[in-house]
Amino acid sequence: MAGSSFGNIFRITTWGESHGKALGVLIDGCPAGLSLCVNDIQRYLDRRKPGTSSITTPRKEADEVQILSGVFEGRTTGTPISLMVANTSQISKDYSEIASYYRPGHADYTFDAKYGFRDYRGGGRSSGRETIGRVAAGAIACKILEQLGITVYAYTRSIGPIEVNMEQFDRGVRLTTATAMPDKDADEKAIAYLEEARKHNDSVGGCMECIVEGIPAGIGDPVFEKLDANLAKAIMSIGAVKAVEIGDGTLVSARYGSENNDAFCKNGDVTSKPTNHAGGILGGISDGDRIVVRAHVKPTPSIFSTQHTVNKQGEEIDIQIKGRHDPVIVPRAVVVMECMTALTVLDAMMLNMSAKMDAMIDFYN
Repeated sequence: MAGSSFGNIFRITTWGESHGKALGVLIDGCPAGLSLCVNDIQRYLDRRKPGTSSITTPRKEADEVQILSGVFEGRTTGTPISLMVANTSQISKDYSEIASYYRPGHADYTFDAKYGFRDYRGGGRSSGRETIGRVAAGAIACKILEQLGITVYAYTRSIGPIEVNMEQFDRGVRLTTATAMPDKDADEKAIAYLEEARKHNDSVGGCMECIVEGIPAGIGDPVFEKLDANLAKAIMSIGAVKAVEIGDGTLVSARYGSENNDAFCKNGDVTSKPTNHAGGILGGISDGDRIVVRAHVKPTPSIFSTQHTVNKQGEEIDIQIKGRHDPVIVPRAVVVMECMTALTVLDAMMLNMSAKMDAMIDFYN
């Protein structure tokens, strides 16, 4: 199976399945000397683990990370870092029926079409639990970026029709609300909306937004390695994400150029922009403004309503899915978006270190 690795210099490979013994990630390219402990990673994993509120799956997993290699006496050694999280609450019998049919909205049919075989227990590699490895690696990327003066944070922008009031935006609140919204009023309304959907055996979609602050101008490469292109790929690789926007996104298609262009001005020695319609990226390269990325997430495909499908014998049937499922994916996916953004930005910054001859001479002199 190809496609489980991501990155060029800071490169990660995730492994494991939803109902296997464990999941994890191998990280290659992390610099030596980074102070790193389990808690640095665990606090990110705690944001995506199940069973933490009334709007997440009741599956109970501690998601406790173990550092197997690459760290000695509290610092990274420069060798590959291996991280593992054991599965402790699998109930595979909940999925035994789906071995014979294809669930609407899931990857069951496409996996069978590609491989002629699939791990039907919780979705295998296409399960949301695969993101454990991404988050564990992204936590390390975030810590490196913080030491470079760069912060990456994501939050829920909307759930169904309920949207955050940006005038009440409080970045810290996103870590305390069940929905990961940075607005307590919107959080309460979204929870009520989700409860209503759950009464009807249905699920809800939503939108996540991620901000990168402190990134200098000049990060990213033109043509095929554009920073925005790589961000889009990274975030589209998260299960259930169906669209990605940079800056003002789809709104730009209805504007005049005079409305959409960001003017440049001089603030002392710094070139800046009074507006940021571009979302901090021009020509695939960061312009020094904050980067704004948005992702739209479909409703959870596992719903308890009766659905129509086809079984492996080609017969049309009606099904009712069992098991433990999130009524909305967005709140737990927010930290995944944050980590995939951090991994992309860090890798781009590492690649950028050899972009100028002057920088190489300064480093080695």
